[in-house]
Amino acid sequence: MTNTSEPSAEDFPSEGALLAIDYGTKRLGFAVCDRDQRIAFPVENYQRGNDQQDLQIVRRLIEEYRILGLIVGLPVHMSGDEGEKAQSARAFGEWAAEATDLPIRFWDERFSSQQADEMLDAGEFSKHQRRGRRDMLSAHAILQNYLDSPDRTAAPRDLREQ
Repeated sequence: MTNTSEPSAEDFPSEGALLAIDYGTKRLGFAVCDRDQRIAFPVENYQRGNDQQDLQIVRRLIEEYRILGLIVGLPVHMSGDEGEKAQSARAFGEWAAEATDLPIRFWDERFSSQQADEMLDAGEFSKHQRRGRRDMLSAHAILQNYLDSPDRTAAPRDLREQ
């Protein structure tokens, strides 16, 4: 998914660890990938605080995992169009990229929550345990979908036409 503020394919790291963020107004979910950018791993959930606290957690993960780029989930409609939630995710992502001086990609997050729920269903977690894992598993799905994509710069397509 390209945006004028996103780096070109040549300018975004094709090697090295990436940090995926499942953005929410109340919580953030995080996942990272290996340095070969093949496998994503859920890392943690974070209950949102103020901007300074949010940035502190992002910076800690960047340092801990030696992150070279950010992937932020973009909640788009089935048509591929962006609404208010996507605008909020973009604003957060742009803020995080600027504050950390890292390149960013926004990635279609449709079905990531469903993928997370399927993983939680398979694990037979309680309602409380599910809430504590869902956002990071959504971030994991976003990142793995990005890693598996043959075109990491593709814009969301209209899924109603399938």
